[in-house]
Amino acid sequence: MSVPTESSAGTTAIRPFTVPVTPEAEIEALRARIAATRWPEKEPVDDLSQGVQLAAIQALARYWETEYDFGRLEAKLSGLPQFMTEIDGLDIHFIHVRSPHENALPLIITHGWPGSVVEMLNVIGPLTDPTAHGGSAEDAFHAVIPSMPGYGFSARPDETGWDVPHIARAWAELMKRLGYTRYVAQGGDWGALITEVMGAHAPEGLIGIHTNMPGALPPEISKVIASNVLGAGDPAPTDLSADEQRAYDRLSFFYTKGIGYALEMGNRPQTLYGLADSPIALAAWMLDHDAWSLADITPAFVDGQPVGNLTRDEVLDNVTLYWLTNTGVSASRLYWENKLGFLDVKGVTVPTAVSIFPNELYQAPRAWAERAYPHLIYFNQVDEGNHFAAWQQPGIFTTEVRAAFRSLR
Repeated sequence: MSVPTESSAGTTAIRPFTVPVTPEAEIEALRARIAATRWPEKEPVDDLSQGVQLAAIQALARYWETEYDFGRLEAKLSGLPQFMTEIDGLDIHFIHVRSPHENALPLIITHGWPGSVVEMLNVIGPLTDPTAHGGSAEDAFHAVIPSMPGYGFSARPDETGWDVPHIARAWAELMKRLGYTRYVAQGGDWGALITEVMGAHAPEGLIGIHTNMPGALPPEISKVIASNVLGAGDPAPTDLSADEQRAYDRLSFFYTKGIGYALEMGNRPQTLYGLADSPIALAAWMLDHDAWSLADITPAFVDGQPVGNLTRDEVLDNVTLYWLTNTGVSASRLYWENKLGFLDVKGVTVPTAVSIFPNELYQAPRAWAERAYPHLIYFNQVDEGNHFAAWQQPGIFTTEVRAAFRSLR
């Protein structure tokens, strides 16, 4: 596999894209790098407080080197219609699956870090062809799933400026270019930020958004959280409801104990040469996004017991895509580009739907969501799922997206 670094000059055409077949020599070179990993000693704690445990990453390495089917990712991707188009001088890769059902609603879904379009592969069928998956034709979507700049098969920017608002504008241009005059948007992680900024820009045609990582943090709470990133700062608020206190405590833990990777990528993404040189460094870096998803992923490799759909194969499909396209560093640069508070209010004006997953970074109280989104049309808390909602719980995610936009059809 390779990723384009330049786009063809001056074209707005939509071109078919075929996933390149990975040469066997490249796969063998990856296996050799995995086998040659120099391991550190075991962590001196019995929990995940120091990060990805040695037993987990060694189990991942063994499976990746000796058992993982490198053909499965190419087979899954090759079965879907994919395209490239140049936007603002950069080639953007996207999956585009049109529903067989009349009056399907166009939907653009955006992934995050350390994700990719791989996160969304298992929801494409249920969203675009609901009658084949126990749903109703009235809930059908046309699905557009782009790879963010620097991720997957999209080109890697060779100059600065591809921040969240730029991507949001590019996605609006993509939907316009596809001929969609009435559409909705969905996202989690970076996809949530991009989707919410689209909701603030309110481009012509965008009729509503859905997020599973709401940017609903009140400014006064955000200020306290930000001041405590390094473990010292403003005192905690004392006038919170029980739901608000739980959200604050969760965020306080994440911002003081779990956001180190984001700080490094936000300050020095180019320093992360290990992500391009060592497949195990890349895998460990990607697994350690947050304590709750790491706790869900670890049993898949150590005990062979995945939580939801986060199987060994699914996790390695995503890591393998990063490795084969050499996008570990280029994907990190979005953190450097970003000027927005991850969970701050973005000024969304379009109708907004919110789904709360129990193991997301935080569970936004409804009161915060009502303040953040003046046109809140849907709010629901589900019983299962972490930060990677579509990936881990595709069935629940699909149900939520259908319900979220039902009133806008």
